[in-house]
Amino acid sequence: MNKSLFGALLASSMVMTAAQAADYSIDTHGAHASIQFKVSHLGYSFVVGRFNSFSGDFSYDASAPQASKVAVKIDTNSLDSNHAERDKHLRSSDFLNTGKFPEASFVSTGVESQADGTLAITGQFTLNGVTKPLVIAANVVGEGQDPWGGYRAGFVGHTEFALKDYGISYDLGPASSKVQLELVVEGVRKQ
Repeated sequence: MNKSLFGALLASSMVMTAAQAADYSIDTHGAHASIQFKVSHLGYSFVVGRFNSFSGDFSYDASAPQASKVAVKIDTNSLDSNHAERDKHLRSSDFLNTGKFPEASFVSTGVESQADGTLAITGQFTLNGVTKPLVIAANVVGEGQDPWGGYRAGFVGHTEFALKDYGISYDLGPASSKVQLELVVEGVRKQ
């Protein structure tokens, strides 16, 4: 093999290696991640809550964010709005139908850097047995070494969706037709 061809192949492999995203596990064990929801209550106030149990992984490289990926699974039975009777109703067939669909999920299909520095994470969101495209607007919080010898990366994301898009038709009025989700994700790089 001639030297210039070998050099070109070596340079090409170095660029591909540099653009490889690192793999992370979302740190739910240390409670450094959360999925919170917010829904207007009749237009007068808000019901806020969270999912206490979820897991996931992501890949990220700051120099090539388009190579990033994320996959999250949510235990819908872990819904917690700090009100036991309301939580029971939200888990019922009127809303999340957790007896039939105990898991929600998000799997990314693409990541794009936006002009304002945010990331648009496009993916398939499954809730109540329905899968539809969803876009999460995400901000990089930071990344670096932790005090325990690991490496971490963190993000905050926001999205909104209509309940009816996921087969939830319980009518609380037009002000309560959409759910806002906030995701705080801190991942520990896999070895």
